[in-house]
Amino acid sequence: MATYTTQDETDVRNHHEQDQNRHGESNHADRNRERDGKGKADSRDGKKQTDENEENREEGDKKEEPKPVDPAKRRRMILIAVVAGIVVSIGALAWYLYSRTYESTDDAQVDSHLNPIAARVSGTVQAVYVEDNQMVQAGQALVDLDPKDAQVQLAQAQAAYDQAVASLNAEDPNVAITVTSNASDLSTSAAEVTNAEAAVAAAQRDYDSSVAKLRQAEATNLKSQSDLKRYKQLLDEEAIAPSDYDQYLSNARSQEAAKDAAAATVESAQKTIEQKRAQLLQNQAKYDETKNNAPRQLVIKHANLATRKASVESYRAQLEQAQLSLAYCHVVAPVSGIVMQRSAEIGGRISAGQQLLMIAQIGDPWVTANFKETQVRKMHSGQKVKITVDALDRSFDGTVEDMPAATGDRASVLPAENATGNYVKVIQRLPVRIRFDKGQADMDKLRPGMSVEPKVYFD
Repeated sequence: MATYTTQDETDVRNHHEQDQNRHGESNHADRNRERDGKGKADSRDGKKQTDENEENREEGDKKEEPKPVDPAKRRRMILIAVVAGIVVSIGALAWYLYSRTYESTDDAQVDSHLNPIAARVSGTVQAVYVEDNQMVQAGQALVDLDPKDAQVQLAQAQAAYDQAVASLNAEDPNVAITVTSNASDLSTSAAEVTNAEAAVAAAQRDYDSSVAKLRQAEATNLKSQSDLKRYKQLLDEEAIAPSDYDQYLSNARSQEAAKDAAAATVESAQKTIEQKRAQLLQNQAKYDETKNNAPRQLVIKHANLATRKASVESYRAQLEQAQLSLAYCHVVAPVSGIVMQRSAEIGGRISAGQQLLMIAQIGDPWVTANFKETQVRKMHSGQKVKITVDALDRSFDGTVEDMPAATGDRASVLPAENATGNYVKVIQRLPVRIRFDKGQADMDKLRPGMSVEPKVYFD
């Protein structure tokens, strides 16, 4: 149904506008009178404004004549408005749903390994072969130190090592010699014990023989003495001649002397047995000593040999250390990368452990993205990432490598301490590591510290 504007409604609206204009003119005139030195000028301006307002009202009355509205056009406008509202709603819903499929942050940067190159020995810088921002390859020469001191130390270590080896070579045969000597001494001692035992046995036999002879001499002497007594009685009775008695007397005295000689032989044989037994005990003691000391002597020789070997190992280690010290005078790049923070200068005196320069590895960079703790609810390793690098104005593909072990605050040098009771909850950040996918163009242009905006897409 068409809608028309009536004349009465137009008149009411015009009268209302005239009342408002008159009220405005009155207020305007009052304000103008209150101003110092500008009342008249403001009154003229107000009058001019009033005339302009009246002219505008007249033009408006002419323009606001009622016109009929086309129903078809109105329906089209309503349809367009409805369609536009639907499109906007669908777009807003699609954007809302899409925004829930990823998380992004602008608190992220490119990271890589920064390898500090330090001197491993003290010395004077003799040559420097690189400059800051220079690309180097692994194994490339960086710095040379004066090697003269290291060469002298190497010569001393070599001499000490050679001397230790010579001592070892001299000590090594002593073990075999000791083994042979101990075996010979043990065999000799055993033979001496056997001989002493045989001598004791022979002396015992001699003693037994002497005892038997003594018994025989005693029996013969006893018979002679008995005959002498009998013949002495016969002589007293003058039954025999004195010459016969003298013969028996001589024989009795001879048998008594033989008995005494046999007794002396027995006593001598007894002493011989005691002497041979003492010698046997001495030989047995010597044998036992040899038998007991031979293993100990061998242990001593082995210990001396082990000491010599240990000495050789010690001097070999000193020799290797001297060789390493000489090699450390030539400093090479352990990794490929770009030189930065070079502090080594020719003629400078450096100490062991002092940093000479640093190498930034750019071959395998990654991104450290500090997401809010409220953004990592759905994050896990392996999710795809779109990484926008500000410096290159392009994007790279990446993958979430791993999740952090702690927040950035806990890992900082001076973490916040909230034990005093004035704790204020602050959303923490967690450093998530994102690895660039291999084989992408312009990867060699990435540098540590570049700002990036990673966008992690959820599965």
